[in-house]
Amino acid sequence: MADGITRRTFLSSAVMTGASSALGLDRAAHRGSANEDALPPRKSSFDESWMFCKGDPAGAQLPDYLSDAWTTVDLPHDWSIAGPFSKDEPCGGSGGYLPTGIAWYRKSFQLPRTLAHRRVSVQFDGVYQRSEVWINGHSLGMRPYGYITFSHDLTPYLRFGNESNVIAVRVDNSLQPNSRWYSGSGIYRHVWLELTDPVHVAPWGTTIRSTEIMPERATVEILTQVRNGNGYDAKCVLTTEVVDGAGRIVKTDSVEESIAAGDEHLFKQTFAITQPDLWSVATPHLYLARQRLTIQEAEVDAVTTSFGIRDIQFDKDKGFLLNGTRIKLNGVCLHHDGGAVGAAVPGRVWERRLNLLKEMGCNAIRCSHNPPAPEFLDLCDGMGFLVMAEAFDEWREGKEHTPQFGYHNYFDEWGERDIADMVARDRNHPSIVIWSAGNEVPDQVVPRGQETLRRLLDLFHTEDPTRMVTVACDRIAADPVSATQEFLAELDVVGYNYVDRWRDRTEKYYSIDRHDYPQRRFIGTESVTMHGARGVYAVNTQNTDLVPNAMNECIQVEQLQKFIQTYDYVSGDFMWTGIDYLGEAHWPSKSASSGVIDTCGFRKDAYYFYQSLWTNSPVLHLFPHWNWKGNEGDVIEVSCFTNCDTVELFLNGKSLGVKGFSFPRDGMVGKYGNYPPRAKILQTTADLHLTWDVAYAPGTLRAVGTKNGQVMTTVEIDTTGDPAAIKLMADCNVIKTAWRDVVHITVEVVDEKGRVVPTAENEIAFELDGPGRILGVDNGRPDSHESFQGNHRKAFNGLALVILQSTGKSGTFSLSASSPGLAANGIIVTSHAG
Repeated sequence: MADGITRRTFLSSAVMTGASSALGLDRAAHRGSANEDALPPRKSSFDESWMFCKGDPAGAQLPDYLSDAWTTVDLPHDWSIAGPFSKDEPCGGSGGYLPTGIAWYRKSFQLPRTLAHRRVSVQFDGVYQRSEVWINGHSLGMRPYGYITFSHDLTPYLRFGNESNVIAVRVDNSLQPNSRWYSGSGIYRHVWLELTDPVHVAPWGTTIRSTEIMPERATVEILTQVRNGNGYDAKCVLTTEVVDGAGRIVKTDSVEESIAAGDEHLFKQTFAITQPDLWSVATPHLYLARQRLTIQEAEVDAVTTSFGIRDIQFDKDKGFLLNGTRIKLNGVCLHHDGGAVGAAVPGRVWERRLNLLKEMGCNAIRCSHNPPAPEFLDLCDGMGFLVMAEAFDEWREGKEHTPQFGYHNYFDEWGERDIADMVARDRNHPSIVIWSAGNEVPDQVVPRGQETLRRLLDLFHTEDPTRMVTVACDRIAADPVSATQEFLAELDVVGYNYVDRWRDRTEKYYSIDRHDYPQRRFIGTESVTMHGARGVYAVNTQNTDLVPNAMNECIQVEQLQKFIQTYDYVSGDFMWTGIDYLGEAHWPSKSASSGVIDTCGFRKDAYYFYQSLWTNSPVLHLFPHWNWKGNEGDVIEVSCFTNCDTVELFLNGKSLGVKGFSFPRDGMVGKYGNYPPRAKILQTTADLHLTWDVAYAPGTLRAVGTKNGQVMTTVEIDTTGDPAAIKLMADCNVIKTAWRDVVHITVEVVDEKGRVVPTAENEIAFELDGPGRILGVDNGRPDSHESFQGNHRKAFNGLALVILQSTGKSGTFSLSASSPGLAANGIIVTSHAG
């Protein structure tokens, strides 16, 4: 939800530069009456104009430190993504063979004297990793976990008036490897400056819970923690307005309380909402809680929080229920990187990717294996995704990929605080339906693991009593050591990673444990999908990372999905992964190819399998491509994913036969011999795909899909000509100057008839003119070592991607693309303030 209601308390998008007036901070900080000017914004962007230096220069934390070697960057910023790739990088394949190390960020700013009595803090949404922050030479502490949002109080060390303040951040990502996937390096998420009165709503101090939810009525409880930092008592009035999606105030309530000096108070307000607009996957309605805190009618604080009214349950027999209706969690696991942009991902990149997953029929996201950016959860709220929010990849026991420098080194000191901060930040998101305390933690097999788990569960339930907690367990029934039954028994919902991995569970799946533990709640936290690089097929080719034994995986995925979709007690499944991600690779590959969408956001064949199973719209996807010069007469397996009843395949007008399947199959109804009409369709396979063995001849493959005897859809694949031209397509032609907005340019290499040449690998050069920048270039090829930040790229199987961003100025900029022997092309984009 890019421009609608957001849950965060962003009362201004102004950016603080050197001058305090940029934020309007020269206004009076305390008002004598409600009629005077409004307070300065509570939270404002602190992203712009930081100085950056790769390396570890001595004294960089000191205010008077000077150096000409630093460059100016805007945040979010990931220095690792600039490369270059090297097989010898310490992070190895886990980090995508990209550079890590140590770097510094510095920023100078001023504050007017009128703010001298206010509390000033800085909030970092995410810094990877081991960040230490200084203000005017005073250390504010180190935060090791790279995915947690944290803040520091700057107030005791600030200077006001004409004197400048200097904030310095040292980021240490040199201890490698410390992650099993690409982490990025730097201040890769947003930074905010927060100004509050001594009497204020605590950070993340508003908690909203919905109870007694019925179509005609719902009860909303709002708990608000207010702190009094003054040296005297404060008589506070908290006024809360509940606002619906149309902007109408549906309820208002005011409560009053005297808070002692240095103390805090938890305000409790209850609202009865009639005819509530329930939040759901199909209709993700959001409300706002607008709150004003006043003392003697003078406003001292104001916060706004978005929330949704919905009921969630995990039932041992019915699986997952949303607002009383059973819904299968058709989910994908996602890592946090955005491909060519690395870990600093503009919101529009995620918006495009989530839209693709939504079109596929995906309704659930597992944030693996760490807290995501806040704006990612805002998007999930607004788009109707069900989220499993995950905390860690390690607890007290380390993993073989990170034996020295993984999170297990910090867990005892920081684990509980990190979870408390994660839950406090995110508990108002209606999209989050379950917490995951960890992924594949080795603690599941050791005696002290149960003790650790119980401690974490108590913390989750204390901070948020409305949601259940799972752990993604990969050692259930494993050899040589399995997860302990004591560990599994503690979980609210037992999470299974690769339920079909061991012995006869490859056929029986969850049924064994369903029989042995009938009270257990089940969810598939991770399962295999059909991996491989986009558009690469095993035709006269040995199996490699780019060309897997796809049909074996296809059968495995299909049989598991049949079980999951058939048995209600399995709440759902999160397949690994929705989108290709950087890291967890073996040279020469730099990225994992397990996604059904590649790093460019281009769909792979497997995408259409899930779409055929998870949606009702007609799906008929035929593969492979039909450019096999030199293979004339060779038998090629032609397959399709479809939700049609039957498909007939033609080659150059000649029928190759009709095939069909039915899932789920229908049994007799009402009386013996009475089958629904669908049960009588042609069924040539029990698999969820159809195949034909075809002797290759150039020309046209044509597939005709029918349902209930009617033609629903037809697709064709042609043998194309040689590459002749470049075609550019933008997903939008107008963007905002804000950092979050980008335009994705799909680059196609086409033949003289305008058809994408599926084997083309032409190198394409890009030139940009005007107030824009090339933020990233990619082609989705896992073993490509071309720079993501260059101005050229080879096409991979006919496609490439360019991501453009405004430089912050309104205007028009143009991208041109050229390649020797191909007709060039160009495209124009307009940016405007907003």
